[in-house]
Formats: sequence, C-alpha cells, structure tokens
Amino acid sequence: MKLFAFGMMIVCLHALPYFLLGEDAHMRVHDNLDSNIAWYRVLVRSGELFGSVHATIPQVINGLPRNAYGTEFSGIVWLHALFPSVYAYGFSQLLTRVFAFIGMYMLLKTHVLKEREATAEWIRVGVALAFALTPFWPSGMLSTLGMPLALWALLNIRAGDRSLKNYIVLTLLPLYSSFVLGFFFFLSAMFLFWIVDAWRRRPNVPLLLALVYMTALYFAIEYRLVHSFLFATEPTSRDEYFHARLSLWRSLRLTLKNYIFGHTHVMTIHTLVILPVTFIALYIVWKRKWWRNERLFWQLHVLNFILSLWYAFWFYKGWLPATEAFPFLDRFNFARYHFLRPVIIYVLFALSLRIIWRAWDRRIVLFALFAQLVVALLFHEQIVYRDKPTFRAFYAEKQFQDIKQYIGKPVHTYRVVSIGMHPAIAQYNGFYTLDTYNNFYPLSYKHQFRQIIASELNKNKKLKEYFDEWGGRCYIFVAELGKKYMFTKQSNKRIRHMQLHTNVLYDMGGRYVLSAVPIDNAKENRLKLLRTFRHKESAWTVYLYEVEGGKTT
Repeated sequence: MKLFAFGMMIVCLHALPYFLLGEDAHMRVHDNLDSNIAWYRVLVRSGELFGSVHATIPQVINGLPRNAYGTEFSGIVWLHALFPSVYAYGFSQLLTRVFAFIGMYMLLKTHVLKEREATAEWIRVGVALAFALTPFWPSGMLSTLGMPLALWALLNIRAGDRSLKNYIVLTLLPLYSSFVLGFFFFLSAMFLFWIVDAWRRRPNVPLLLALVYMTALYFAIEYRLVHSFLFATEPTSRDEYFHARLSLWRSLRLTLKNYIFGHTHVMTIHTLVILPVTFIALYIVWKRKWWRNERLFWQLHVLNFILSLWYAFWFYKGWLPATEAFPFLDRFNFARYHFLRPVIIYVLFALSLRIIWRAWDRRIVLFALFAQLVVALLFHEQIVYRDKPTFRAFYAEKQFQDIKQYIGKPVHTYRVVSIGMHPAIAQYNGFYTLDTYNNFYPLSYKHQFRQIIASELNKNKKLKEYFDEWGGRCYIFVAELGKKYMFTKQSNKRIRHMQLHTNVLYDMGGRYVLSAVPIDNAKENRLKLLRTFRHKESAWTVYLYEVEGGKTT
C-alpha cells in the first residue's frame, strides 16, 4: 500500500504545474490548443450546450452544426463549463491519470501478475505509474487510458464476480471517454474475444450482457453522433475524406514506424526502454522454451505487431475498390484499432519484467522501471513544449480584446478569417469566423470556402490534396506559407504573391483578415491594412486587414 500511495502521489504531482502556473503553463498545440479547448469555450458560450440535433452555432462558419461539438454528457465539457479553461484542462489531466493508474494497477494485480512477492508489487505499481504518465491526447480523456479499468471490470464479470463495483466502472467510463476515439475499438475487440471464448469454452452470458450494456450506454450518451450517422441527409466534409493512398512499400515502412515509435494520439513512449525489454524477455522465453507457460506474453507480442500492421495498411491504396463500393469505410477511421496498443504494450512490459525477474535478477527489473519513469517524466508537457507559446501567449486575450475594441462593432455583425495562425484563437476570443478546424461540417460550405483559396491551392499540390481529400482544416491556405499555421512574432516571413478571391470572402460576410505575417500585395487582393497589434503577453504580431468589396484582380 505504501508503494501504491507513492505512485498516486507522483500522479497528482504530475498535474500540479497546470494549477501552479495557470495560463503560463505550456501544453500541446496540435489537436488541443488549436481546436478542442476553443471548441469547449465556444460551445459553452453559444447557449446551445443542450441544443437540438438540428441546432447550429452561428459563431463558426455562419452556422456550424451543433452535433459537430459532440455530446453534452461528456465530463470534459462540464469541466470547461464550470472552470476556466486552463484549470479545466488541469483537472482533466489529473482525473485521467489517476484512473489510468488505478485501472492498470488493478488489472495487473487481479488478472496478470498475481504473485505476492515484493518484486511483483514493484512491477505492478511501476508499470501502472509509467502507463498513467504517458502523454495521451488530452481531449481523449479515458478513451485509451481507461481501457485497463474497463478490461479489469469485464474480466471480473467473466470470472463470476457480480459485485457492484464492476458495473459502476462500466457506467461511469462512458461519461469520461469517447466512443469513436477509443471504446468502439475496445468493445468490438471484446465482442470478438467473447465469440472466441464462447467457441472454446461456453457462452459467458453475464460478460455478453455487460458488453451490450456498455455499448448501449455509449449509444445513448453519443446520441448526436448516432443521429448524424443514421439520419443526417446533408453531405458533410467527411464525404470527401480519402484515406487509401499509400503504396505497398510506404505501408510497410509506416508499419515499422508505428510499431517502433507509436502515434501522436496514443504516445506510448515505449521505444527506448519498453521495446528492448520486451525483446530481451522474448529471447529468454525462446532460450528456455517457456512458450506454454508464457502464452499470454507471446500472444501480446504478435497482437501488438498486427495492430501496427493494420494501422499502416488501412492507408494502403489497395483498399480503393472497397472504399468505392462502401463509402462508409472512408468516413470512419478503422485504422484506430491501434488505439488498443497502449494497454497491450504496458501489460506486455509487466509480463516482460516478470520473465526477466524469474530468469535473471530483480535489480534489472527495478532499473528498467526507473528508466521508463524517467522517460515518462521527461515527456511532461512543460518540458516537451517549453519552446511553444504558453496558454496565455497562444490565446492572447488582451491583444484580441484590443482588436475587438478597435473594430468597434458587435462581433456578430461581421466575420473574420486568420492567416498564419489558427482560427481557434479568434474563436476562443469571441470572434465569428469563416474558417475553422472541424472534422464534420456541411460539404456545401467546404466547396464555397474553397473558392476563396482556389488559386492558392492550384499553386501547391500538397495543399490542394490536403484540403480536397480531407478539409478538416478549413483554413485560408497560402502557398507561400504551406502547411504552417503558427508564425509567431519572432518570424520574419512575409507574403508576397498571394491570390485570394476576396469577393467570395466578402460575399460570405468576411470583413477582416487577421494575419500573423505582413501581406506585401494586400492591395491586389483588395485588402487594406488598418493597424498592427502587438502585446507583450502575446505570441503574435497581428496585422488587421479590412476586406474591401468588389471584384478581385
């Protein structure tokens, strides 16, 4: 219990910087500051938190469907409704890591490493702590880090444990996780496990009912997603998503990359310590012929590689005939079965340490645990993103308040777009934007917005492909800037040859352009520089341009 308490203390200390530093904390930008945190703020302030499935949010793209922001029954949404954004983020980090630690510890103790020796307890606590400190995707909450807890409860039920705690876990997890970003893949895998288990032994009805119950609960909570998938008739940006592009060689290369390094949304940080340890353990099993006794160990090895193979080959161009016949294969990212890898890798880590402990020396086990914990601590956001803007500098509220006051009009009477910085910044500060980062919005709007940037897309093949075959980032792309959206005030970049169709921008309500870099040919694009805004707390120099009506040259 002392070891467990010590592990819990480390988890809590890990989240402490968000509360001590507040808005001066550093955090991930990609799929976080550039999107989700601003989404929660826009949603809460829109008055449409409980809006109908047909409601829209006028602050974004002249009416973003309310369903694009997901369910109101998500715990992270309520954290952002109750607390300032940076503290809501800190609480989410704390909650996620605490239950990740508890879940992995209980899974190992109850179903994987049942030994009573002190070394086994060191392995259970150490592996659970390392797992809890992984740099997970923040808005995923317990979508991946909650899988050990869910697996613990389900295996308890499979073993005949009918206690209430198991069903409490299965009931509460859907309130703090995402179905499409984690538990769809977990539950479908568990249904497959049940089928194999039923064929080999006998049907375990309580386990089946538990899986059905948890799935039904997700469907109820994610009713907006279900409605959009089953009943929405208007085409969305997802209808033009195209994923099957990689050659055979690139798919094989991506397999190894994913297997060795992992993925940004499920960073397992297993490369330096865990991967060598698992191969050492595999060598021991081979050398001592422990295949039968260590069946789970080598099966997880195989499954771990298969998931990387599946992830990479989901993007293989050989899928093209299937996606043409069944368009839903493009609309849903089935590659995300690799989101199962974190729980597999860390259970494999625990089993590997037990094998090494039995074959060699427990000091090697303790060294490996210490090394992995050091790696995990070095991946703390305050270290990894120390050279990126802080929360305060990124959203630059005082600077954008100055811009708002300078314009001097009610924000709902005009629309803005951003160049060289994420539109989420303007959205967070209350501006109504024509540009956005969303994976789900009307296809007709994508086509309309494309007219603004058509000439720029034609200059850059990669940008054209990026927008046309995905379009989640509905940004004012400029060929000279490429796929870069963060030109801070230290940048010397200038735009010299931009060609926007600002007549379309004007017709859509666009009246101002917020640019992070100066535009030398602004007049050719019927843009008039009004003022340059700087602020000591901001990461940006913002050039405010007014859009003049009429035809572009």
